[in-house]
Amino acid sequence: MKTYSFHKGDELCRLCSEDNVSIAEIMLQNEMIHSERSREEVIAEMMHHLTVMKESIEEGLNPLEHQHGVMSGGDAALIMGYAPQSCMGVDMARVIAASMAVVETNAAMGRIVAAPTAGASGILPAVLIECAGHQKGFSDDDLCMALFTAGAVGALIAENASIAGASGGCQAETGTAAAMAAAAMCELLGADPEVSLTAAAIAIKNCMGLVCDPVAGLVECPCIKRNAIGAANALLSCDLAMAGIRSRIPFDEVVDAMQSVGASMDPELKETAAGGIAATPTGRRIAQSINMLMADDE
Repeated sequence: MKTYSFHKGDELCRLCSEDNVSIAEIMLQNEMIHSERSREEVIAEMMHHLTVMKESIEEGLNPLEHQHGVMSGGDAALIMGYAPQSCMGVDMARVIAASMAVVETNAAMGRIVAAPTAGASGILPAVLIECAGHQKGFSDDDLCMALFTAGAVGALIAENASIAGASGGCQAETGTAAAMAAAAMCELLGADPEVSLTAAAIAIKNCMGLVCDPVAGLVECPCIKRNAIGAANALLSCDLAMAGIRSRIPFDEVVDAMQSVGASMDPELKETAAGGIAATPTGRRIAQSINMLMADDE
């Protein structure tokens, strides 16, 4: 077993090429070494994460028990019910519904997998479980390995930019999640690492500069709908890359740009609830109402 050291996407692709292994396999072997656990133990833990992801979708879509946060609940079920009439088509509507279901479960204090964060937790499960699993027929074993692929992309972005809205805006959260999901989907479909990272680069570019402006500081508005957009972004980016379309700017440079953009954002636009839609008159009224309710509860 070999330890693979990489800090950039180019390095990761070179390692895959040299040993003729997938991104997922590199991440799996690294985890085995760093955690001092067997292959079976590491895969079992990742399979547990997959199970939790499935449960979070199911809970959010349960028509008898909608997951309600302070400002949210039931929207995932609404779009699922509307799917047959959707302009996007039934399959995409179901992916969107799954992405929203997870974040509604999170808003209701349910159990989710932060992938890479709670605020962006719906994108990866929706793409892998609803699209790859339910619609394309990939097995749980396949999906489990795809999570390792997603982890590699998330790790690269975390090291070279940010995965936190507080430091990089929502581009760092839903953008990273979309990049993770796009790359994982590409590898599931048989793409080589370069194509997978092309998809990740496109996904990040599609939401470069996106601010983090949660109304009342809660991970509900606009976060839930941004997960919906993020899931669509991931699948679009996957399709573009799989069709042979290349990113003019390579993955590593896109991540560097993401870091630069995040650093230049005004602090009000980075999860402070002091800018963007959180600072609109309606946003402020909602925040004031919630604060008053919380004060009454105390």
